[in-house]
Amino acid sequence: MRRGLIEGLLAYLLWGLLPIFWKQLGDVDALDVVANRLVWTFVLLVGLQVARGTWRTLVGVARDGRVRVAMLATSVLITLNWLVYIWAIDQNRVVEASLGYFINPLVAVFLGVVVLGERLPRIQWIAIAIAGAGVAWLTVDVGRLPWISLTLAFSFGLYGLVRKTARVESFNGLTIEMGWMFGLALAFVVVRGIGGEPAAVADDPAVGPLLLLTGAVTAAPLLLFASAARRIPLATVGLLQYVAPTLQLIIGVWVYGEAFDSGRLVGFGLIWIALVVFSADVVRRHFVRRALTPALQPAG
Repeated sequence: MRRGLIEGLLAYLLWGLLPIFWKQLGDVDALDVVANRLVWTFVLLVGLQVARGTWRTLVGVARDGRVRVAMLATSVLITLNWLVYIWAIDQNRVVEASLGYFINPLVAVFLGVVVLGERLPRIQWIAIAIAGAGVAWLTVDVGRLPWISLTLAFSFGLYGLVRKTARVESFNGLTIEMGWMFGLALAFVVVRGIGGEPAAVADDPAVGPLLLLTGAVTAAPLLLFASAARRIPLATVGLLQYVAPTLQLIIGVWVYGEAFDSGRLVGFGLIWIALVVFSADVVRRHFVRRALTPALQPAG
């Protein structure tokens, strides 16, 4: 339990601090960053598969047509998510990106209802309605739909939905996902390199090593999270996930000086209220189930 908690906290701390890393690549086009991220993450994951002696299992899993189709879908979704996220950071819209990950848990629950036919308690419907009011307020206040936040929330929500229904272990699934995009991403990197792009690599000697590191900074929190999820209750994971967007919000406002006026405070405040209501109900139900479990066990 303690190890899982530490691993989960480290994973979300890393995700929360990643805007600082992506900012160092601000002179590189978002497409170049994402392409390098896909290439080096896949290379690293394959290396780990070989080092762990699990590559034969990976090949066997990849032969399943349903798994391949599911991982193709998640590959497209995560690539879209990364592209929008990195572009948002480059455009000094870290606060708007953080909002996407605040509302993502509620979007994931909503998708479960719409796609999987899951049933929600009334209190969780109220939380979703409050969050919807927050998004509506931000739309009116800013004068446009917060499309960055919604794209990040729905792309990652759909990603989680497909991964939930796919019969594949997380490490193998991630490797297959990256494999789907590897060829296209590698071709893009090679063509851009032949054409003299990205120019930032030639102008700044630190950019090349940073692009190589994109694989490690992507895989590290994912592997920590996968390990933590096996050791700690789902309710604990649900609470930890707010660490990352909170850090992103703090970084956006206090480190990079992005605007956070009274209008945004009202919109974010409504969403935070929704998350408190939702999380409190999830935690309450978790402890009620734990309390009832011994009573439901057969005697003897």
